[in-house]
Amino acid sequence: MAESLGPRLYSCCNCRNHVSLHDDIISKSFQGRNGRAFLFSHAMNITVGPKEDRHLITGLHTVADIYCADCRALLGWKYERAYEASQKYKEGKFILEKAKIVMENW
Repeated sequence: MAESLGPRLYSCCNCRNHVSLHDDIISKSFQGRNGRAFLFSHAMNITVGPKEDRHLITGLHTVADIYCADCRALLGWKYERAYEASQKYKEGKFILEKAKIVMENW
């Protein structure tokens, strides 16, 4: 019988702090500052920076950078507000850059 390793997780690549669950991925087709990024419905063990308006590929959004709660590495951002109706689904969701996270329990 195979041993259960628990849920599949994503961790900070710097300190291995758990930052999200694989089951919380909404999309793997996003672009971050440094390449590919994933959109998550939830994130954990993070701190959220101040909100700011940012012009992104899909238009103007209010976002807040998110950091690892342990080592303070910049991991991505949280969508606080989308100004275009077609982008409203992103509100309250998290972008984690693929280059900043690693897989655990795979």
